[in-house]
Amino acid sequence: MSRNRFLLILRALHFGHPNENQNDRLFRIQPILNYFNNKMDDIYYPEKNLSIDESMILWRSKRHKFGIKLYMLTESAGLNLRMFIYCGQKLTKIYRPQVISHTEDVVMSLMKGKLNNGHSLYMDNFYNSVDLAHKLLLKQTYCTGTLRMNRKNNPKEVTSKKLKTGELISKYTNDGICVFKWKDKREVLGLSTEWKADLENVKNRKGDEKEKPVPIINYNKFMSGVDRQDQMLSYYPCERKTLRWYKKVFIHITQQLLLNAYFLYCKNERKISFYSFRLAVIRELLQKSQEQPLSSTLSDNKNMHAPELLPK
Repeated sequence: MSRNRFLLILRALHFGHPNENQNDRLFRIQPILNYFNNKMDDIYYPEKNLSIDESMILWRSKRHKFGIKLYMLTESAGLNLRMFIYCGQKLTKIYRPQVISHTEDVVMSLMKGKLNNGHSLYMDNFYNSVDLAHKLLLKQTYCTGTLRMNRKNNPKEVTSKKLKTGELISKYTNDGICVFKWKDKREVLGLSTEWKADLENVKNRKGDEKEKPVPIINYNKFMSGVDRQDQMLSYYPCERKTLRWYKKVFIHITQQLLLNAYFLYCKNERKISFYSFRLAVIRELLQKSQEQPLSSTLSDNKNMHAPELLPK
């Protein structure tokens, strides 16, 4: 394919009809997003430990806060299982109307089809609350993560307690939700429905031992899925500044699919670098395109002009 033909196809690329779902801000990209989520549900069921976090598709040369926000459910290794695009709290109602808060709506929608299976879900303080932990526990899903001080139903005995460095305080609700506060360099408030708030010795990068709460240890271990994925995709950026937003999201989703394929490949085959995997996929696609040449529109080969060697 020539460069000009590629640019022509890219210019005419559309995924939704403007006359359909005009009230939906995402109608231009929603079919591709649905394809990604449905395909991941069809081909793979995840491991026990999952994490929810947000990722940003940077927009032109603007600052980070002006990018396109994605809510993502991932494994700890970085495999993306499901994602949604944020388009405002009032418009991002994607699970069910009886869910009140926006964060609960995001969590329940991302976990659709994976509840009642004993998963361990790790989230930061943007999502976590005692009410959400209770609802997830009723659906046989554990959750662990940090917690904001001003969340509703936080136990005042924990939030108001002043701690010295290394001290830990915790309180359990009647249904087994552990809310704890621990002071390291600063105070950290968290909750867990799976782990007790016990201190355990761990080694840092320098090899020095330090006591940390068990929920924090596991949170640090399993919460890095989105960050790992963003890091690996940043090595090979394909988005251009001049693209329309929905085309940029399409290219990003294509990159996500390629990275997911790499993670799944490494689960069953010998591990290779992401760079080598990308090259192997490109070579395979080029080979298939060469094996299926385009048929000529001319009916008679005599009318075709073949190159000839000019006499000296």
